[in-house]
Amino acid sequence: MARACAVCGKESMGGFNPQSSGMNRVRAHRRYQPNLQPLTLPTATGGTKRQLVCTRCRRTIAKASR
Repeated sequence: MARACAVCGKESMGGFNPQSSGMNRVRAHRRYQPNLQPLTLPTATGGTKRQLVCTRCRRTIAKASR
């Protein structure tokens, strides 16, 4: 299973590390990972299931429940 948000589907993204010195400024590859946190979500069958959710979706779910 890939590390992705169960609500919005956000996955890891590729990018480059910033280089601060040097003439040729070689770009080093890196991966940006989403901030996934476990959260108990209700399922369609009426039960609950623990899933990985990004913090943006977690915040939105918390706001909607108020």
